[in-house]
Amino acid sequence: MEAITKWFEDNQDLLISYAISLVTAILILWIGFKIARLVSSSLNKAMIKKSIDPAVSSFASSLTHALVAAAVIIAALSHVGVQTATFVAILGAAGLAIGLSLQGSLSNFASGILITVFRPFKAGDFVEAGGVAGVVKEIQIFSTTLTTPDNKFVVVPNARITGDAITNYSRHDTRRLDMVIGVSYSADLQQTEELLKRILDEHPNVLETPAYTVGVSELADSSVNFVVRPWVNTSEFWPTKFALTKQIKQELDKAGIGIPFPQMDIHVHKAEADSE
Repeated sequence: MEAITKWFEDNQDLLISYAISLVTAILILWIGFKIARLVSSSLNKAMIKKSIDPAVSSFASSLTHALVAAAVIIAALSHVGVQTATFVAILGAAGLAIGLSLQGSLSNFASGILITVFRPFKAGDFVEAGGVAGVVKEIQIFSTTLTTPDNKFVVVPNARITGDAITNYSRHDTRRLDMVIGVSYSADLQQTEELLKRILDEHPNVLETPAYTVGVSELADSSVNFVVRPWVNTSEFWPTKFALTKQIKQELDKAGIGIPFPQMDIHVHKAEADSE
């Protein structure tokens, strides 16, 4: 016990120095992480204030937070006596080993950069990407978050998005409605075409330019099929589709133009019994 007490007395200054260094390093970490959050938050707000896409600003702020946090950790280790040059070398070697085992994560990170640079979509767009359809909320370092039409929160890896086709339904201001209307073979085709055109001419959401298309497309098994292709504003796509579908059915009924059910003719052949 006396030996331990004597050792503490002999190394008191050294222990105090180490304790101060340790406390200082902890303070550096605590203050540094707060600064990292503050810097990333300020950057995000500044980019949004300048009307930069929220998805891009979210990605940039996340990346900034990670870089500042890494710098703070290195500074704290340096303060407690860890040789940062050696640490960085070890960190690089460890990073290489981890990178080989986490190729998917690195791929997601690189894909996130590609998304923010080429911007195939922005926050608020309705897209189909990575096998998921929904509204883009955020582009993060490794993933992109979407909200589906039925209000599900979906996180899609960035590499999955860039590795597949991306359909952006919100990129253009207008979209074309593609509808197929089948009528009976006994229907007056000229009357039917004029009725469909009149419905489109009178509907307030149907655009004059580009012009709509109405025509006979197919003599199907049970019906004569018309294609009805009006152009509408993207924001009015689904309401217009629902309204037109209902109105066309009602107007066809009023005009006595039938919409046939799928039908099949069955011919029964009765074989005569063999006479004995």
